[in-house]
Amino acid sequence: MIDTNKIEELTELDKKHFLHPTSPIGQQQKEGPSFIFTEGNGVFLTDMKGNKLIDGMSSLWNVNIGHGREEISEVAKEQMKKLAFSSCFATFSNEPAIRLAAKLAEIAPGDLSTTFFTSGGSESNDTAYKLARHYWVLKGKPNKQKIISRTKSYHGVSMGATSATGLKPFRDFTTSIAPDFHYVDHFSTKSLRSLIEQEGPETVAAFIAEPVQGAGGVHIASDGYFQEVREICDEYDILFITDEVITGFGRTGTYFGIDHYGVTPDMMCFAKGVTSGYAQLGGVMISETLHKEFKELSTGTLLHGYTYSGHAMACAVALKNIEIIERENLVENAAVMGQEMLQGFQSLQEKHSMIGEVRALGLMGAVEIVKDKQTNERFESPLAPQVVNEAAKRGLILRSVVFDGQDTLVFAPPLIMTKEDITSLISILDETFTSVTKDAVKR
Repeated sequence: MIDTNKIEELTELDKKHFLHPTSPIGQQQKEGPSFIFTEGNGVFLTDMKGNKLIDGMSSLWNVNIGHGREEISEVAKEQMKKLAFSSCFATFSNEPAIRLAAKLAEIAPGDLSTTFFTSGGSESNDTAYKLARHYWVLKGKPNKQKIISRTKSYHGVSMGATSATGLKPFRDFTTSIAPDFHYVDHFSTKSLRSLIEQEGPETVAAFIAEPVQGAGGVHIASDGYFQEVREICDEYDILFITDEVITGFGRTGTYFGIDHYGVTPDMMCFAKGVTSGYAQLGGVMISETLHKEFKELSTGTLLHGYTYSGHAMACAVALKNIEIIERENLVENAAVMGQEMLQGFQSLQEKHSMIGEVRALGLMGAVEIVKDKQTNERFESPLAPQVVNEAAKRGLILRSVVFDGQDTLVFAPPLIMTKEDITSLISILDETFTSVTKDAVKR
């Protein structure tokens, strides 16, 4: 039974006391939360009004194993009963953190073998930049400070991560960003080489890239791009960092996104899928070579750390999460169901005049909205937000990307998706586009 009084009470409390992340402030203050979710089960979320929706975004690209896993809650409970948290500063440690670091070394690309733990993706990215700069200080090259990232990239919202993000509106949100961050065209190795030579390789510490750009619109690099990036970084003595916060732990149909390209970075940032959102955890992995040099060249304390680095309960949750991913073959399922999703997008592309380019890698995809397929002309006002709203009314959660002239829908459903789930997702999307097209014609 729907408790309207409770819904009204929570709505008013939300409007008065809860400043929502990445949300339109005016709309939230006027209307309150669009959904108050109370339950998650598998690929579905249910709100207080009884609405049941397919979580087409795995909430924030992160609930890889789906909602409501009792195994995870039991592991968290048991670990919290024994040891919920203890500091990992001053060489203190705990068993879950040690075992998780060892497991990550087993599954990570190449010789990435050592992990610095954080609480999430933004912290992981900030940590990578600090470690890169500290590395060059230890190597006697303190002028190697600059971090190069790509246009359409998203790396988080802490100060360093915001500064590295290639989506300008995120940088414009604050009055000042951190210095020594630069941006190159997201698919051009020529642009990367040109900027390095312009700035001077002796001033560049690292280049960071998402294997597949996520929040910037799900942009998938062509074959050969990352191989060339690796060669350029080696040529100019620059560290190569991959941001696997979204693409890690099976999302793209391989364990990590960079696995598609057969190269190994010097550092790898991760978060989200490491626990499937059941606990806050992230980290940075560094290569065996870097770890060896850190140990040999360091003479004092590593003056960087977060209170919750190596959080015992979160690490225990991550270990169980990875066990589930492997036991249920979810990496392979993401690859297979990703093809089903892409084929569904392609069928809609043939049916609906406003669907332009569609793309997917594993269960990470995008659908572009256009006014004219031949010229790629866009509507004067982006329609993706309207599609998102209409899809939600029909039981499907999506996100829109309207930065940099884009009018794009992005998808990242849980890795447990079945063919039946994909069919439902495509069916709702079909109905949604039919409705939005009628509205567009009327206007």
